[in-house]
Amino acid sequence: MQAPIDAQLDALHRALRDVAPGTPLREGLDRTVRAKMGALVVVGDGSDVLSICSGGFLLDAPYSPQRLSELAKMDGAIILAKDCSRIARANVHLVPDPNVPTSETGTRHRTAERVARHLRTVPVISVSEEMSVLTVYVGESKHVLQEIPRLLDKAGQALQTLGRYKLRLDEAVASLSALEVEDLVTLRDVASVAQRSETVRRIADEIATMIIELGVDARLLRLQFDELYGDTDTDLELVLRDYLGAESESAVAGALERLSELTDDELLDSKAAALVLRVEDAVDLDHPLQPRGYRLLTELPRLSAESIACVVNQFGTLAKVLRATAEELATCPGLDRDKARGIKEGLARLAEVSILDQYN
Repeated sequence: MQAPIDAQLDALHRALRDVAPGTPLREGLDRTVRAKMGALVVVGDGSDVLSICSGGFLLDAPYSPQRLSELAKMDGAIILAKDCSRIARANVHLVPDPNVPTSETGTRHRTAERVARHLRTVPVISVSEEMSVLTVYVGESKHVLQEIPRLLDKAGQALQTLGRYKLRLDEAVASLSALEVEDLVTLRDVASVAQRSETVRRIADEIATMIIELGVDARLLRLQFDELYGDTDTDLELVLRDYLGAESESAVAGALERLSELTDDELLDSKAAALVLRVEDAVDLDHPLQPRGYRLLTELPRLSAESIACVVNQFGTLAKVLRATAEELATCPGLDRDKARGIKEGLARLAEVSILDQYN
């Protein structure tokens, strides 16, 4: 389960994939830049796009980089099919709502931003004739494509930063595990894990955008990123299921969304993070909490989600699960003596490792 993805961010990522190095669209745009020409390209030919088109030529021709660069010689916009497989129209005059605000000054960029904001999720690409810069607009988002060597350097630095913050997150999670075993968890401990998880997620989002923009040049970066980031999102969701007053998926999704809406400064404030989590309506950071046990039980091998839910629902808290005998665990629906014994022994090992890691 993931926090709801913003439609415009999703559309921006799709647009960056379309213009990434190695794609036919990027080749056509690069040809336009090398020819010292400007261009305005709309990726989508639905009714919403056609409603703001005036004049131009109806082409409906297969897309090719050569055709795109040749059509850029004309002043009007070029309309592509949504999948960039065909060139629908060329030399089109775009007429977006003039009341849509824009921060751009140049005619081409001002039109591109207005069209993008008017259409919300339809990508609009502007090629600057004087600056030879490619800019992608989607809704309120503006993304200037960077030179590949510079972007690779930035992505490498961001990966190093991600590694440092991921290490701090792992330390906070290990500390939380030890405190859960000893039944000493406070709201401050949960807020700390949430803060660090959200920080790691934000860094990861920036790197993911760079990887998409780099296209075929990001193969090694993608492998490093996947290894570093791992199951960070899933871990945070399990922490929230353990401590939120309501264990429904909507409650978890709501907490994740509220965390994502915090500013960077607010995210550094433990109290602000605790408030958006709304854990048992507690506001005192030293307020004691008891986990249900979802996260630690998930670490046990060959234990299904249904079995975990049965154990949690029957015992209520991790402390009671840890105190339960194998015979008591076996009373849970779907668990036999062997599985119950495996849970008991697995939790004992996890408890021992967590405490040793914390105090050594």
